[in-house]
Amino acid sequence: MNIEIRAVTKENLKEVLALDVSTPQKSYVESTKQCLEDAVECNYYQPAGLYQDGILVGFAMYGFFPGEGQKGRVWLDRYLIDERFQGQGLGSIMLEALIAHLVKLYHCDEIYLSLYDDNQCALHLYQKFGFKFNGEQDINGEKVMVKVV
Repeated sequence: MNIEIRAVTKENLKEVLALDVSTPQKSYVESTKQCLEDAVECNYYQPAGLYQDGILVGFAMYGFFPGEGQKGRVWLDRYLIDERFQGQGLGSIMLEALIAHLVKLYHCDEIYLSLYDDNQCALHLYQKFGFKFNGEQDINGEKVMVKVV
């Protein structure tokens, strides 16, 4: 299996915009359209397509945010697997690849994310990879989790 994390470009934009999650998940994660609009407004965000064997199966948006803490923070801000590819273990496979990618890219020793704690599927996945609540909440009322790498 070949896993790739590719920047969103004009070549894959239409395909990225077609990614979607199941209806119950829509209240937990922004659409890729909204994510890309957010990335235009904030240049810290790096949107990326997640590929398995050359097929786009998911999306992530991450970045280094200076000024949050003494050394800044690396955030995995958005993460989704398209509903057509859910239930195949790709959430874990892609999250493992993303963590390795972020560590290599940013030389970080911590990765932050936030979620609504009633999002049980995502919570279970993140906990499986060692993310723990740190007692903070983000501006949207989501609870912050951190993984020490």
